[in-house]
Amino acid sequence: MPPLDELARAALSEELWKAECTSTPVAPLTERYPGLGQDDSYGIQAGVASIREDLGHRVVGKKVGLTSPAMQEMAGVREPDFGQLFDVMEAADGDDLELDSLIAPKVEPEIAFVLGKRLEGPLVTPRQVLAAIDFVAPALEIVDSRIADWRIRWHDTVADNGSSARFVLGDRAFSPRGVDFEALPVVVERNGRAAANGCMRDVLGSPLRSVCWLVHKLATHGIALEAGDVVLPGSPCRAVDAGDGDVFRADFGALGSVALGFVRRGAQQTEERKPQ
Repeated sequence: MPPLDELARAALSEELWKAECTSTPVAPLTERYPGLGQDDSYGIQAGVASIREDLGHRVVGKKVGLTSPAMQEMAGVREPDFGQLFDVMEAADGDDLELDSLIAPKVEPEIAFVLGKRLEGPLVTPRQVLAAIDFVAPALEIVDSRIADWRIRWHDTVADNGSSARFVLGDRAFSPRGVDFEALPVVVERNGRAAANGCMRDVLGSPLRSVCWLVHKLATHGIALEAGDVVLPGSPCRAVDAGDGDVFRADFGALGSVALGFVRRGAQQTEERKPQ
């Protein structure tokens, strides 16, 4: 099947954005377009990003997804992907998110890197990544699929912005110097009970290597990571389903913890609303 033309990509971008705005999922793209290619998928993602930017949403960073064996197994893939982080996607540590603005959210623990220097090109090394980091913070990413019932293949989640929905950084910042990122543990609690755990070495061997993958991949799209960007390098463990009244806390040992809750208030949805 040949690549989709610009009109078809634009139509699918609009469809995914409408699904985002109305919290109403759509049928898997790969079921309707079995030959959907990587260029198509990232092109559709870029189309949704363009819609957001036209609405005034500002890109504040990038996320890497499907980096751990657990997440790759859950999605049935063997390759990571990336997505865009926008300012309207960020929540504060301890906030409650409205479930009405989401579809079927799941929570992933991550370490957030905030860059102090630009990173670009196909030859960036973990040492250069470490030198470019301004500070690190514990983080949670809330993933949510605009594809019905999470029936996603790799190309679906790429088109759907890496299934990203919200993110939250802990309220304390730490220097990256001297942190053994490969050995860093994390325990995720849901309502006070352990729900998932992992070690950051399961993120492509090291979250620093995950950022390298991201920089190299972005270079093929003519994109760089900029100073001030937030980078979520991926989760070392499976995503945990979130429901009404759930409170999540992720503990990263020496790097502290971050928390987030979920509530349902029955807010009316409109196509024009912005994510909250």
